Order: sequence, then C-alpha cells, then structure tokens
Amino acid sequence: MALKLMYITNQIEVAKIAEKHSVDRIFIDLEKNGKAERQAYKDTVKSNHEFSDINKIRNVISKSDILVRINPLYDKSNHEINEVIERGADIVMLPMWRKLDEVKKFYDLVNGRAKISLLLETVSAQKELEKVLEFGCFDEIHIGLNDLHLDYKLKFMFELLSNGTVENIARKLNHANKTFGFGGIADLNSGLISGKNIIAEHYRLNSKLAILSRSFCNTDIVKDIDMIDKTFSKGINQIRKYEKYLENQDESFFLENKKIVQKKVGEILNF
Repeated sequence: MALKLMYITNQIEVAKIAEKHSVDRIFIDLEKNGKAERQAYKDTVKSNHEFSDINKIRNVISKSDILVRINPLYDKSNHEINEVIERGADIVMLPMWRKLDEVKKFYDLVNGRAKISLLLETVSAQKELEKVLEFGCFDEIHIGLNDLHLDYKLKFMFELLSNGTVENIARKLNHANKTFGFGGIADLNSGLISGKNIIAEHYRLNSKLAILSRSFCNTDIVKDIDMIDKTFSKGINQIRKYEKYLENQDESFFLENKKIVQKKVGEILNF
C-alpha cells in the first residue's frame, strides 16, 4: 500500500514539480470563511488561493488529480461548487460539516460531477459519523487533526493519535470499507513527531491519504525552483522507500511505534 500524497499549492512551477515526483493530488484551498477566527493564535497557513488557480493548475498537470477544498456550506455554496467543478476539480472537499443534513446537501450540489471528500474536523461530525457512514454517498474522509484538536480543546494535534481518537474513527471507517486519511507528514526525520512515526501510524490504522505538510517543503521560504525540485525528489523517494520497509514489518513493530508516538506526545505536552 502506498499512501496517496497531497500537496497544497497554487504555484504553477511547484505543482509541475510535485506531479513530476508522483504526488497524487494538487490541493487548491479556497476555504476562508471562519478559518482566521478558528485558528487566530495558531501558526497555520491562511490560504490566498482563488478560483482562477484551478484553471492555472489544470492547464499544466495531466497525471495528478486536483482536489479543491471549498468553504463550509453557506448561501453561495451552489455557485462555489459549480465554479470549482467547471474549472476542473476532480475532487471537492467539504470542511467543517457537523451534521448528516450538510453531507446530504453537499452530495446533492455536487450531483455526481466530481468525487466527494469529507473533512472530519469537528466533535459534532465525529458523533454523526455512523449516520454519515450509513448514508454512504461519499468517496473518502480526511480527518483534520488541526481543527479537530482545537474543537476538543487539546493542546497538541497529535494528542488525537495518542489518545485513541483517530484510532476509534479509523475503526469505524475500516469497518465500512471507506477510504480515509489524516493530518500531514513532514520528511522522515523532522517534525515534532517524525515523519517515520506518523507514516507507520498511517499503515497501522490502514490510512490511505496524507498531506505533505508545510515543513516538507515550505515554498514561502524556499524560492529556488531547483532546490524545490531536489526537496521533492529526495523527500518522496525517502517516503516510498520507508513504505516498502513498513510493508515487511509485523504487528509488533506497529504496536511499538504506537507506544513511541504516545511517549513523544506526552513529552511534548509536559515540556
């Protein structure tokens, strides 16, 4: 199993490099409504992506899919969804949903014209999950650790891995045979929790999707195209090699990795 990797960018040259190195999805982020308020004191990326970015990226990539995160449902959602699909979105992602009725409305608005990705990032959505799984009319779920940990009023997003929250959600999704992913990954040896530990958790939980995080390649800091290309080449190769290694590990390896993640999260919380 190889994780489907996503990278958030509206830069043409960066998208071309990501596709060149077999990133599966280019992620266009149109979500703005309410996001600044929710994440006011967090070091998170506030997107400046626009509708026109979908066209720009669509014109330069041929193998990678385009995933577009729209705003939470509001009075202009019909227009927004029509616009992103007409401009070339392969997958449309709904953030900040809380109830089955919102999922049903989103499904009706997409109307079979693109794949549906649900971003589970609220406590209410988690409580509604069994109803949503019974409805079943979506293609995948991504567990948004950042907003979900804020909704739980936790200090650190990877607490959701260490305290069993992601595992409980994953169990339900696996039982329903639904594709899912969670969070983001840096390169293998960086991040508060290393990429190796996080990727091993993806494998243990049968996750299929992951976002390459800002720390994987921060194009706000790294501007040189050749350096960006080298970063993707090295980073993706390392991830794929490590995945091959994980395919040959037994259950005890993954249980030990789970304990390591729990220990590291505890150390970070107590720092």
